[in-house]
Amino acid sequence: MVHRALVLLGVLGLLAVPCLAADEVIRAGIDPFVSHVERTYSDLALNPIPAGFFCQGSKAFAGKINFRGVPLATEPAGVLGGADTVIQRLDDAVFDEKGIAHTRIQMRALSLVSAKPIQTSCGRYNVFVSLAGTQPISPDYHMTIVRKSENGGYFLAEFTVNFRLSFVPVSGNGPVRELVRSTTFTGGSDHKWANQPGQNGISYAGSVKVDTNGDGRADTVLPGTSNFAMGWQAVDGLGGSVNYVPFEFLSTSEDCAHG
Repeated sequence: MVHRALVLLGVLGLLAVPCLAADEVIRAGIDPFVSHVERTYSDLALNPIPAGFFCQGSKAFAGKINFRGVPLATEPAGVLGGADTVIQRLDDAVFDEKGIAHTRIQMRALSLVSAKPIQTSCGRYNVFVSLAGTQPISPDYHMTIVRKSENGGYFLAEFTVNFRLSFVPVSGNGPVRELVRSTTFTGGSDHKWANQPGQNGISYAGSVKVDTNGDGRADTVLPGTSNFAMGWQAVDGLGGSVNYVPFEFLSTSEDCAHG
């Protein structure tokens, strides 16, 4: 699947703010982010595109495809910035006495295109990636949020994504060919979160309609962001302030990465 290093809202920046009391609940909401082209890819070596897929007599394709994000269509327009991916946390996650909370998660939107066309014996193709149908909802224990300070910590996550690869001829001639696949991403303690994003991060409290099927039109209303900023880390600043800095991490599966 699409190996995607979640360079979550990955724009350089930091924000210094005063320390506040820790939230006891991470409110349900969405996590939009921008994918990084060098860390987002699909490696087809283990599961090649079969022979004859592109045209009669075409060879199996087992290459690696790097992807860049295409900003999602939203209403209101632009409220999620350049985000190409949206994950939704479905439950309010309540911290226990050990600072651990759980929630279910679901991939809700995905919009990628190959960094460059792939070359086949049938011609060159741009490869677009979108979600394929309703996505699985993970069990609640598949996202564990660990609080290490009043302002953040790390999280563990495992979720399955069903995605569509659309191969569009660069020439404009010939049919668009599609392939649907599924992969399961995992992430470990290098996945940081903070209770808010830093400078240039994506934050939108209101509901937003998002393109969830890859047709370029906003179609599904989702909640806004909450007090959980995936891919940000809170570090101590001067005078008791807190700096919020972006923290890149990679979610991986057997044949994909996203980051």
